[in-house]
Formats: sequence, structure tokens, C-alpha cells
Amino acid sequence: MAIALDGSYPDDMFPGGFAGQQRLTPFGRRRLQQAEHLFSLTDPHLRISARIEASGAASGAAQPRRQPELNEPAAHDSYASDIDSKLVRESFSRIAQNGGAVLEYFYARLFVQYPDMRSMFPHAMHEHMERVFTAIARIVWSVDNPDSLTEYLSQLGRGHRKFGVKDRHYEPFLAVLSETVRHFSGESWTCRTQAAWDAALGRAASAMRAAAERDAEQQPPWWIGEVVQHDLRRPDLAVLTIRPDQPLHYLPGQYVAVQVPRWPRVWRNFSIANAPRENGLIDLHVRGVCGGMVSGWLVRGTRPGDTLLLGPACGEMTASDDADAALLCVAGGTGLAPIKAIIEGVINSSRPGRRREIVLYFGARSQEDLYDLADLRVLEWIYPPLTVIPVVSGPQEFDGIRGMLPHVVAQHANCEGREIFVSGPDEMVSKTAGLLAGRVEPGQIRHDPPDPAR
Repeated sequence: MAIALDGSYPDDMFPGGFAGQQRLTPFGRRRLQQAEHLFSLTDPHLRISARIEASGAASGAAQPRRQPELNEPAAHDSYASDIDSKLVRESFSRIAQNGGAVLEYFYARLFVQYPDMRSMFPHAMHEHMERVFTAIARIVWSVDNPDSLTEYLSQLGRGHRKFGVKDRHYEPFLAVLSETVRHFSGESWTCRTQAAWDAALGRAASAMRAAAERDAEQQPPWWIGEVVQHDLRRPDLAVLTIRPDQPLHYLPGQYVAVQVPRWPRVWRNFSIANAPRENGLIDLHVRGVCGGMVSGWLVRGTRPGDTLLLGPACGEMTASDDADAALLCVAGGTGLAPIKAIIEGVINSSRPGRRREIVLYFGARSQEDLYDLADLRVLEWIYPPLTVIPVVSGPQEFDGIRGMLPHVVAQHANCEGREIFVSGPDEMVSKTAGLLAGRVEPGQIRHDPPDPAR
């Protein structure tokens, strides 16, 4: 359940200054014709508010229902006992094929009944709706897996803090969501279905709110970062060094969400490319992708002295503390960023006689695209157990290994007993993981979820 995946500055900053975050996964890549024209230029609720208001008058406006308090049992304790997960899944399955229309209706009703919440969302809603639909689907299909679901909900709750989501936003959101599911379920909706959805959404909200409350005791919802260096390595690729305004705690391999002043309400995730430093500076490797609002601005529109917003560190692609475990790292393009941070972290924690072997395959289309090879060679010189193997896939001349990175790794890499990290373009990551899957134990290959549109 994702209230404002495109949320905000806290509401005590300034009115109307809101932001958003990465796309979790697509709608199944379907772009419904109805949604295509509806969300291209204008606020969605402006076109269908009259229809929603009429519908609300006929059926009764959704009223916020009481949600569990923070001290009530968490999702982990109660999902299996008091939620009829079968009813939740069945009703969701009936409306899932019409997801675009469902969320179109939901947000129109939400913005009509609670117009003050409109400023928490981006102007163009299509990508946001994809993310919300995916989040709801994951919750629905994970109801019977409480450990995984509780962790996911906790991440959502912590992440929503940077969007300005407060406790008061949960009840109206959940009330309208429940009413929307009822509306599209038609005659199949029963009192038992209503109770099942109320229980599922209530427990989800309780887990998110509890996680947000705990997180608020430890760190701010967001950081202001000052760009202290902007190194343009290629016409479409830059390495930025950023100074957060207060300590930003993270593990090597994690990523942060970034919002730039040019595009309020839009956040994109970028991996931190270094292990934690005493001076607190962080590096981001950014390639400007076609149509990428945030990445394009970071590469071409940002200069030293500019400021941006940083979200809290997230991600599970981190190395273990096992000093004897060797590492196999596979990085394509700017997917090098988290891999480089992991390598630096291993180097910093090494001790004489306890140095972990690291093999890094670094792939790109051309030799020029191996943008950070010089720095990697320095690390290789500092830390002899590190071996850097550049791989070029393009037709240009190259004095080294040529070929598609996944196939080169599958052919040459030693996977036995190694922690394996893969980072880069989605297709490269999935291909590499697929080729190595038969040679490794479950969980041995680590990679983050697919990259969002930048």
C-alpha cells in the first residue's frame, strides 16, 4: 500500500512543494488507451470529478474507518489469523485486469473528497499509478507470507517519510481504496469481503506507521545535499560528489533516492559509489538516459554549489561479514557504482592475513565507456587480491576480452563458494543471473530490483 509514492517535502516546509519516487514495476507494460489520453496533460480528477461526485452522492462518500493503533499486533502476528486472504485475492483478481481504470477512479475520488492531498502527487499520474498498483498487488499476493510482507511494509513506511506522509493521511487513503475495490467488485462484494479488506489494509497501515515512527527516532526523512564536484566523464555520464547537510548512514552497495529542484515531485534512485567516508561525502555515477528527467538534469544541468534532496539509504545488495568469502562482482555501465562501494568496503575492513579475493568483470559497449577504469586500476594496485577484468561488447578494437558481459562471465568466472553481486541494465542483470543460476546455491547471487526510469 503506497500512499504517496510521489510525495513531498514535509508539510511544515512550504505549501505545494512536493516530490516523488521510483517506479517499482510497470503495470505489465500495458498502456491503457483510456489512461493514455487522460493523464497526458492535465490533472486526472479535473476531467472526471463531476462523474465521481455524482457517484459519491449515489453510493455514499467513503468514510475513514478506524485503523489499528501502532501498539496493536503487527502484520507478522496477525495476517494468518484474522484476514481471509482468499477473499482478498479473489476480489483483487477480478479488478486487476482493469487496473488503469481502477486507479483512475480511485485518485479521482480521493482528490475530490480530500483535495488537500492533491499536492502530494505529481502532475502526470500514469507512472505513479503503475507503482501504486504494483505495491498493492505485492501486498495482496504476500498476505500469507507475513515475514516478507512485514519487511516490505516497513520499507514502505520508512520510505514514505520523505514524501511528507503523516498519520492523518492513512485513513482517508485506505477508506477510498476500500470503496474503490468495492465499486469495481460489483455484486461479488459481500460483508465478509469488506471485513477481509479492512483487516488487510488496516494491518498494512499499522506496520507502515510503526516502521515510520521508529525510523523518525533515528534519522531525518530527507537530507539536503550540496554538489561539491561534477565530473563529466562522457557527454552523457557524470560522477557527482555530494555533501549531505547531516550524517547519512548507509552500507556499501545501498542506494538513495534523489530529487532535483528542476523536477519537484519526482524522485529517482541512484547507488552510492563509495564506502562510507569520514568526511561524509558520497559519489553518484549518473548516466543521462533518454527522457530521464532526473538523470538528464544531474548530468547536464547541475553544477558545483547546486543543492538537491536525498532520501534515506535502501537496498539489500550488501556484502557479508565473512572474511573468508571471496567475491565475484559483475558490473555493466553505471551499475559499477554499488559494486565499487562494496569493493571499497571490503578493502577498508580487510586485515593482514584476512584479505578477501575479489574478481570484478566490468562491461561496456566501448573502451571509452569504461569510464572509471583508471580508478579501478588504482584500487587494484592498492589491494592485490582484487582483479579487474574489463569487457567490451562493441565492434571497436579493444586489447582485452570482447563479448556480451553475461556470456563472458558465464564462460570464465569461478562461482564456487563466492558471494556474487550483479549490477547494471535490467536485461544484463537478469541474463547474468539466469546463466549462473544452475551453478550456484539459492541466494548466492545478489542484485537490486530493476532500475526505474531515470
